[in-house]
Amino acid sequence: MRLSGPGGMGKTELAHLIARVQRDRFPDGVLVVDLDDFRLGGVLDPGDVLAQLLESLGVEPQLVAAQFKARCRQYWNVTSDAKLILVVDNARYASEVVPLLPASGESLVIVTSHGSLHDLEDGAAIGLTLPPLEEWAATKLLGLIVQDPRLAADPEAVRSLVRLCDGLPAALHVAGRWVRGHRLRPLSRLIPQLRGELEEKGVPDVERIWDTVYDGLSHPARLLYRLLPYHPAATFTLDSATALLGLDQVACEEALEELDGAGLLDLRSLRGAGDGRMRLPGPLHGHAMRRSRRDAPEGEVGQAQTRVLRWMVRQAQRADRFAAGRRLIVSEEYGAVPGAPDVPLEDPEEAADDAARTERAERASRWLYEERHTLLASVRLAHERGLDAETVALSEPVWTYALDHPHQSDVIGVFRLAVASAVRHGGNAAWLVRTRCQLARPLWEADLLSEAERELDSAEAVLGLLGDSARDRKLGASLIEFRGMLNGVRGEWDAAAADFVRSRDMHLAIPNPYGAMLQTYRLGEARAALGELEAAHLLLSEAHARAVELRRERMTRRTGFALAGVLRRLGRTEEARPLYEQSLQGACGRGSGFDQARVHDAMAALAEAEGRSAEAAEHRAASRVIRRRNGLDDEEGGTA
Repeated sequence: MRLSGPGGMGKTELAHLIARVQRDRFPDGVLVVDLDDFRLGGVLDPGDVLAQLLESLGVEPQLVAAQFKARCRQYWNVTSDAKLILVVDNARYASEVVPLLPASGESLVIVTSHGSLHDLEDGAAIGLTLPPLEEWAATKLLGLIVQDPRLAADPEAVRSLVRLCDGLPAALHVAGRWVRGHRLRPLSRLIPQLRGELEEKGVPDVERIWDTVYDGLSHPARLLYRLLPYHPAATFTLDSATALLGLDQVACEEALEELDGAGLLDLRSLRGAGDGRMRLPGPLHGHAMRRSRRDAPEGEVGQAQTRVLRWMVRQAQRADRFAAGRRLIVSEEYGAVPGAPDVPLEDPEEAADDAARTERAERASRWLYEERHTLLASVRLAHERGLDAETVALSEPVWTYALDHPHQSDVIGVFRLAVASAVRHGGNAAWLVRTRCQLARPLWEADLLSEAERELDSAEAVLGLLGDSARDRKLGASLIEFRGMLNGVRGEWDAAAADFVRSRDMHLAIPNPYGAMLQTYRLGEARAALGELEAAHLLLSEAHARAVELRRERMTRRTGFALAGVLRRLGRTEEARPLYEQSLQGACGRGSGFDQARVHDAMAALAEAEGRSAEAAEHRAASRVIRRRNGLDDEEGGTA
């Protein structure tokens, strides 16, 4: 189903209404995606949208296919038997929609767009262009909004008001709420206030209605209204709106409620979605921007954007630290923004037990995912405004998000901007090294190995500008580690091993116990890849013991799994088995299908080595079930 028409006609509202009415016929649920959230400089990568849809369908981020064609095939596999509703909002071209269509003919797809999507016509069972409401329909809608006997008593005034709104539902909502807010005045006195002089361009009557309502708002509500178009992302939360407004949370709550009451914002979507996100409707977004250009004093918008960006840096830094633990960062930690409270995230280090610690870390990771569009948009906005320190600072939490949600092109774009900001600033060598390393990894994950190498070469060229502080020495060691990882991706394991040795020596000299343990682990994997199993066994045993001692849960799992693989290859299967069993138990406890499949594949190989064919078949079957559940073909995702 395709719904098209100009902004303000209610396409999105109608699409959501249809989805709500029909949802009982589609037991696999309702997916909603707004393509405007994914546009980077106006350009959309459908692969990034597919990644979100796959995750919404239960596919684990680490099992989302890296290449676009493979991702399309995975999406078709997942939706081949689905009975779901997909709402695609704000499509501009048919080519953006086609890859998102579910494979099942028993699913319902509702697409909204401003213009006709000609290439999609043949595939649309129903195509509706929403025209302006006819006078009778507009009158009925106005009556439902106002619910006031004055309308029946003065039909001529009602007719005049309806004509002023040009059949635009968005304008009728604003006008109706404005009338409802002046219940003691007769309509014959209210309507002339809305008329005014006709302007030469645009839709002057509708604009006049919005202007009249805007002029009647309190100062905080007017201020918030004209600032909302400059929020980094299209959607916002109470917390981010509070930071943008720059007063306090109570004032922001009251301003939002006033805008809702005036019809300039619809909080019904906030109550229905349950995710705390709001959006300024398209036509009102344009009107708010025009009022800002007309009314805002010099510097108002810039100050608001700087304020919300710095608030976002602080929240992202907190979420990054809580999710990933304390780690090397090159940006200073940002303090609280006056009048804008922090989001309610708690420090895992202050938790009473392991369960609470894990829950707090997972909550921080979820926040980074939920705020990903705002986080990525904030990097772009900070760079555009020349706020280089904020750009680099925001890119570091993006790194943590990207580790959990790999293979997304928008992440590469954001890291490119961070590099550009570091270069433009020119006075901070640590920024130059860090941002180029951050960019290199998603480049090689996208098979852009030469580009990744150029970034590392450029980072290495400024190593001599770093100081002798522990942080700068860790940064230098990290660059060498990245070089080793790239060599490993290329299969050049001798070179990778040499890099990991060098990096480990640098960490030992600082001293940095965690860094030394990590490089010992990487060196053990390199030796294993070279077939030097005894050396790999010693290194991985050391790394595993150190990870346990340092209470690094994630590295304990990784080192234990790698050590088990070497023990299996050495024929020491009795020693390998308990390590694999621990890995499988941990993966099941975390609900990680990616790790479960990997361990099942390894245990199948272990059982085969021990002559237990039936057990091997069980493990292979369990791994195959996980891959199929995530839309992967049987030959994909093998991890033995």
